[in-house]
Amino acid sequence: MSTIHWTEMNTPRSAHWHSESATPPPSRVIGADDRTKADAAYRLACEGGALLWRGDFHNARQLLQALGRRIDRKPSRQGGSPAESFHLHRRARGHRARVLGKLLVLLEGDYVLNLRRAPDVRQACAEAYGPPSEPMAVSLTELLGVIGAHQWRTKGVEVPALGARIHPHYGVFSPVRGEYVDLVAQAPFPALVARRAGRRTAFDLGTGTGVLAAVLAHRGIDHVVATDISPRALACAHENVRRLHFTGHIDIVGPGLFPEGRADLVVCNPPWIPALPTSAVEQGVYDPGSGMLRDFLHGLTAHLEPGGEGWLILSDLAERLGLRTRSELLGDIKAAGLHVVDRTDIRPRHPRARDTADPLHSARSSEVTSLWRLASTQR
Repeated sequence: MSTIHWTEMNTPRSAHWHSESATPPPSRVIGADDRTKADAAYRLACEGGALLWRGDFHNARQLLQALGRRIDRKPSRQGGSPAESFHLHRRARGHRARVLGKLLVLLEGDYVLNLRRAPDVRQACAEAYGPPSEPMAVSLTELLGVIGAHQWRTKGVEVPALGARIHPHYGVFSPVRGEYVDLVAQAPFPALVARRAGRRTAFDLGTGTGVLAAVLAHRGIDHVVATDISPRALACAHENVRRLHFTGHIDIVGPGLFPEGRADLVVCNPPWIPALPTSAVEQGVYDPGSGMLRDFLHGLTAHLEPGGEGWLILSDLAERLGLRTRSELLGDIKAAGLHVVDRTDIRPRHPRARDTADPLHSARSSEVTSLWRLASTQR
């Protein structure tokens, strides 16, 4: 168990250190409060030291913003290629996260944040971290993420294809980008599913919040088995299935990718970018070495009923960034004993696609998300 140490009122103190991004505990921690100047805090953070905030909560947020402005004074470098620009952008974001992550707060053993004008974070922390046990220090940026996740979990995300809301949990990718949901809601079912008189079955691999499993059940699939490798995602999907009254139609199993058996339809929306995630939330975006994508493709034939289809939902952003080529994707599909039945494309609607200040704007503005209908080449 990692621990941080600091001195307060000439008394040595310590607390358990927690970081969702597996950041090691800072070796140097000093107290900070409303008298702390932003320039001094910035110098300390850039040198690897950390500040444990003991002042007003709103002033801590203002200090965080001041640190961010100092980081942003140095413009991001542009690479000579889209791939180089992507890696430089991630490096800059990593530096920003490291510096901002040096402003810490202490959660008491019952998750009370004992600062002036601090919100009640007990429920949000219990949802993210589990039952409280002992005092622990976290970065303020992480705590703000926990608070934001609690708000999303409470109000939910409207999904027009369901006519209902999905409630994401902390650390589970939220379905705020609705275009991939719309693709699954509108794609024609394979002939096997359309004409089957008996029970129609589907797998949803990497279900996350359970949104695609719910869409399939809403469209009339009798039995959906949804999987994920994340315990948080499995708990989140269970809750959403219960909220939507699909418990008789959807089973949540895992951790794992493929469940046992075969299905008429196997749907997978893997992380779109072949890069290393640095936090739990990023696992919904980054897929190191395209590992999940390839595992899906190479395991698909063994889990399809004869005449069934696999639906791969994938953005071409990685291609536009020079991180994967279309020929590599088609080669993986062929090597897995599959062929493309059809492909449906949709353009993104999210604000970042229109943000000209984004260093990756050129790639994002031309991004296309596709639903690839795949079938086995075996007869």
